[in-house]
Amino acid sequence: MSAVSELTTIDTPANTVVTGAAGWLGTGLVAALAGDGEYGRGGTIRGLIRREEGSSHLPERVELITGDVTDPASLDRLFDGLTGDIDVIHTAGIIHPVKSTNEFDAINHVGTRNVMDAARRAGARRVVHVSSNSPFGTNGARNDRFGNDEPYHPYLGYGESKKDAELAVLEAVGDGLNAVMVRPPWFYGPHQPARQTTFFTMVRNGKFPILGDGGQVRSMTYIDNLVQGIVRAELTDTKPGLGWWIADAEPYTVVEIVETVGDALRAEGFDVKPNKLKLPSLAGAVAEKIDTATQKAGRYITQFHVLGEMNKNIAVDISAARRDLGYDPQVALPEGMRNSIRWCLGQGIEL
Repeated sequence: MSAVSELTTIDTPANTVVTGAAGWLGTGLVAALAGDGEYGRGGTIRGLIRREEGSSHLPERVELITGDVTDPASLDRLFDGLTGDIDVIHTAGIIHPVKSTNEFDAINHVGTRNVMDAARRAGARRVVHVSSNSPFGTNGARNDRFGNDEPYHPYLGYGESKKDAELAVLEAVGDGLNAVMVRPPWFYGPHQPARQTTFFTMVRNGKFPILGDGGQVRSMTYIDNLVQGIVRAELTDTKPGLGWWIADAEPYTVVEIVETVGDALRAEGFDVKPNKLKLPSLAGAVAEKIDTATQKAGRYITQFHVLGEMNKNIAVDISAARRDLGYDPQVALPEGMRNSIRWCLGQGIEL
């Protein structure tokens, strides 16, 4: 299947179930599915949200079920009363745990296993699991790109838990579930959490840490591109068990990312100071050692984890998604970052 016209697609389902519906990606996804745009659909859209999460920002037509992927009983409630085809999009997960690194396994791995089990019991037609680059680690060189046949080489606790989640999906496929995976790297866009706003603030104040020459290569994914990839993975008739990288058309260097965010902030009327926080690459290696030791002790410090990744290359090849799904990312970094900043301003968020 080398051309979009040759792809076999399936109809949108009578029921779409989204875990993590109140999260960054979940919010963008259900807004697209419940809206009038390209990805809008009829039928029932049902979202799983945790008790402590707010839901006023979600479309009114989305049916909300309070529960948790760590609670199998709540997942059964998620499917109660649904008749007709059911597609499941599993976005729920944790990147930066608050209490303990045990949350990685409980939510990302065991939670995914619970979702796959519940989807199978409900007779789901198709399941899309949102994975990550972290099960595959980092690139060996700046010109390397992760392909679709990469071996697992997980990066610390998050990567291990997302690897185990993928294995749980593949196990479910072996038991007859029609499930596939999408693998976005660092994504960005509207509905962003506070940590992404902090990123903007650091760039505006000239205090984002660039390690070494800043030429490290990173793939990123604008949230609308990711929604496109998810929907295409859901509605394109492929073999179960496949996975695709979903990212912007080309990777960016860290310097390019920081400069683009600065330009976007200026275009939206902000004063942006020249970035002067440059650190030796060794700072990333030291932060990684601290992060590794801290995680082994069951604790997690976001700042060390983020800094420890900043001297790494994490870049992917999206050609398989283009070929198999007709995926065609429409938004690149300059437009995506301006959209993100405008969203923040619209929400009254200070940068």
